Amino acid sequence: MSFNGKVVVVTGASSGIGAATAIHFSNLGASVVLTGRNSENLQAVAKQCNEERTKFVVADLNKDEDANTIVAFTLNAFGKLDILVNNAGILEMGTIETSDVNQYDRIMNTNMRAIYHLTTVAVPHLIETKGNIVNVSSVNGIRAFPGVLAYCISKSALDQFTRCIALELAPKQVRVNSVNPGLIITDIHKRSGMSEEQYKAFVERAKTTHALGRPGKPEEVATTIAFLAGDGASNITGATLPVDGGRHAMCPR
Repeated sequence: MSFNGKVVVVTGASSGIGAATAIHFSNLGASVVLTGRNSENLQAVAKQCNEERTKFVVADLNKDEDANTIVAFTLNAFGKLDILVNNAGILEMGTIETSDVNQYDRIMNTNMRAIYHLTTVAVPHLIETKGNIVNVSSVNGIRAFPGVLAYCISKSALDQFTRCIALELAPKQVRVNSVNPGLIITDIHKRSGMSEEQYKAFVERAKTTHALGRPGKPEEVATTIAFLAGDGASNITGATLPVDGGRHAMCPR
């Protein structure tokens, strides 16, 4: 698989799945624009990529003007845009009894509204290159789980967004797909408020909640994103592809 000559934007690239995805695309020959809110982390990830073909821009996707900044920065740096990876997202715990509309707004604004807006800005340029979009969703968009209500809603909305715009952009030969990870070893759960002890127990439970008996690694999601963005997936659009060790297929017995 080669992405020589392709220009990729990866949001949320300062850690976790986004960082692994940026590094993987760079290793495959792509020119990569990393974006996120943490300048120090972005620099660290950029150093693991090809220096000549990697740029980063600090941006907060909850600010509408920053979406325009990212796309303009990419065009100025590399002259075009071939692939948009909408990876940035947040997780917070909360049920219908313990959460409130403020939490709902925070999660929906980051996990859906920001993606919607950046995509609208990027689409004209993706049409020019007949490029594609890969959204990073979650198994929570496919299956229902208690305790993360707003997060589940946001990922379900993202999957429907994927399907809808895949149909809208197909006549212009722009493909749109999602990956739906299960438990992946990143910092997102700890940032959501889990204690070290809770997180350790959560990871241990993956042995029984995931069919393959383990959590996943960011690199496993990154390679799937690259597959969907590559020529090997040229007849795939509107798909939501689980990368979850079989969790989406599990049920109590």
